[in-house]
Amino acid sequence: MRIAVLGGDGFVGWPTSLHLSNLGHEVHIVDNLSRRWIDTELGVQSLTPMDSIQERCRIWQQETGEKLHFHFLDLREYDRIKSWLEEVRPEAIIHFAEQRAAPYSMKTDRHKVYTVNNNVSATHNLLAAMVETGVDAHLVHLGTMGVYGYSSVGAPIPEGYLDVEIDTPNGKKGLEILYPTRPGSVYHMTKSLDQILFQFYAQNDGLRITDLHQGIVWGTHTDQTRRHDQLINRFDYDGDYGTVLNRFLIQAAIGYPLTVHGTGGQTRAFIHIQDSVRCVELALSDSPKAGERVRIFNQMTETHRVRDLAEMIAKMTGAKVAYLPNPRKEADENELIVKNDQFLALGLNPTTLAEGLLSEVVDVARKYAHRIDRSRVPAVSAWTKDIAKRVEHDPEGKRLRSVS
Repeated sequence: MRIAVLGGDGFVGWPTSLHLSNLGHEVHIVDNLSRRWIDTELGVQSLTPMDSIQERCRIWQQETGEKLHFHFLDLREYDRIKSWLEEVRPEAIIHFAEQRAAPYSMKTDRHKVYTVNNNVSATHNLLAAMVETGVDAHLVHLGTMGVYGYSSVGAPIPEGYLDVEIDTPNGKKGLEILYPTRPGSVYHMTKSLDQILFQFYAQNDGLRITDLHQGIVWGTHTDQTRRHDQLINRFDYDGDYGTVLNRFLIQAAIGYPLTVHGTGGQTRAFIHIQDSVRCVELALSDSPKAGERVRIFNQMTETHRVRDLAEMIAKMTGAKVAYLPNPRKEADENELIVKNDQFLALGLNPTTLAEGLLSEVVDVARKYAHRIDRSRVPAVSAWTKDIAKRVEHDPEGKRLRSVS
């Protein structure tokens, strides 16, 4: 199958590209390399050293004989993406090409505007171009569990849709609706807007779309990234892009206290990077037909409270735990019950927080510890101006403290 991976140079996009190429698909990576420019803006680098995308593709072909086609392209440039679709005509499109960090989206008004312009324009340009060119590709989009917020409703979050009953003049009537969103950041809001765009283009133009509501990704390696040192995936540890479990493991590796914000009672959904790429493969194999509703999967394998993760890693590594002011606007405690029946039915064998895989991340962190800038470890992007006034970042990056 000819597959386009939009955002294929990124944290999930790169291992997905390798995984699909390894299965024998013709893979085209489309990326504007904006994530690398954001590294420059923030003054931080991936923990793991990354070669250029061209060199990574060369190494993959050297190791496997399979060619990855790279296209430098920005999805915000509508005419260019339309021309590219007309030329390549992919049979499937994997859409990772969005700014993916909630803290980054909340840093300043400029970052909010950039995230909305980038994410929403990219998605809509792609959908409009698919209709205009007549490219009948199965579109698989990487969304987020964060569109649901982190509620304590007590009932399992279904996979995308909710059956409700409404009162009409003729009595009660059943109705299926998109599960209500309650995004917790500008980033999560853009993913909520994506859902509406998908719903419209599926019902209006018959586009075949699958939306993957993914949990927090952890881990470093997949089977393919282990094949050569230069194929290693990027690994973010900073307060804006580092995901919570990976950040805990990094902190443990360098003797930095595990930074738990607030009570640590926030429950999050998690998935290992190897399962993430496997889920994309499974979603591709189960394409909806033209005219069908958007297919929505909850792409996660387990849920944990943040403080429980910290205590588990502290016990495993001997690290200390520090409870700090929370820069986010969220409930101190919440439950999170999630259905993921569809992926299990398709054959996913979930990877859980096995100690061996956790230790693997710590080993990677220790190997590249010399690349860590400790001042970039704390999460300091505040959700509101009032929160920003209450949370101050120590100049040496050693602690956060509440201030009046």
